[in-house]
Amino acid sequence: MLAIGWFSTGRDEAARQLLQVVHERIQSGDIEAAILFVFSNREPGESKESDLFLDLVKSYGIPLICFSSRRFLSTTAATIPTRDKRGLAQCRLEYDREVMRMLQGFVPDICVLAGYMLIAGEEMCHKYDMINLHPAAPGGPKSSWQEVIWNLIETGATESGVMMHLVTRELDRGPVITYCTFTIRGAPFDKYWKAVNQESIPLLKKEQGEQNELFQLIRQQELAREFPLIVSTLKAFSQGSIRINNGMVLNNDGKPVSGCDFSYKVERLVGKI
Repeated sequence: MLAIGWFSTGRDEAARQLLQVVHERIQSGDIEAAILFVFSNREPGESKESDLFLDLVKSYGIPLICFSSRRFLSTTAATIPTRDKRGLAQCRLEYDREVMRMLQGFVPDICVLAGYMLIAGEEMCHKYDMINLHPAAPGGPKSSWQEVIWNLIETGATESGVMMHLVTRELDRGPVITYCTFTIRGAPFDKYWKAVNQESIPLLKKEQGEQNELFQLIRQQELAREFPLIVSTLKAFSQGSIRINNGMVLNNDGKPVSGCDFSYKVERLVGKI
């Protein structure tokens, strides 16, 4: 049985929904796994959204460990200057070390970063096999999901995707584990592409932002595939068809793979999760 560690800031409804979907799939036996613990870098009382997330974890009876990164940063700033990059990096290192100390009693096979709004440091990446979702196809744009979508629009891309990757010290650049792709051309996209040209994009980005119709449509298609990809990936781990060893992604024959294309599996699940 796959032992999962779950990291989340729990800052929005999506964080709750993802935990709920995976928990239900585990309870139904679809994913042969157990969530050993949930770690959150927020503590009760910091925000209404994270409080709802923490309450959900408690309702499932999953061990919950909370350690406020905000409070740690404010108290540590008295001894470690955080206004320069070196000081902030040292502060983050100390925070990760304290988190690892708090999690000493747990031995997860993999850790899922599910809406965890901190960058895991090198020592934590070395200690745990951590996986993360990035809303782009392998080789696609990096950065936040908002910047990814605007990059797709600015470059006139024909497809996008979602991928799960191994977390490394380089943000969004770890080895690809699984991915899916989908077209952003044809119906219903084309009528929105017609309203876009290179000269108009900076103005659209500034004045419309996330309200732009093409932007929203691409985001909608990404979101429809995120949960199915995560569920399919965890199921593959639980069945042993994918595993991680010494920072490499291996198939069930023990051979290295550079990402498994789960497009077909994901499309079959879209609308069912």
